[in-house]
Amino acid sequence: MSKKLELVFRNAEGKLTRIGVDNPLEPIDAQSVQAAMDEILAADAFEHGGGLVEKVGARIIERTVQEIDFE
Repeated sequence: MSKKLELVFRNAEGKLTRIGVDNPLEPIDAQSVQAAMDEILAADAFEHGGGLVEKVGARIIERTVQEIDFE
């Protein structure tokens, strides 16, 4: 099973922008995630759709893949 931390921001055009972090360090707590998102906003490092302007949320996505064997 793989995990991904997805950070969701709103850009200057009002559209949602997602940044994914594969295999984040655990435990994941809300304060650390919010602090990281604040740093991303302050750095103004991304300019997809006019730059990120607001934190919207975050979520952890767990993915399980099961192969199907053909015999």
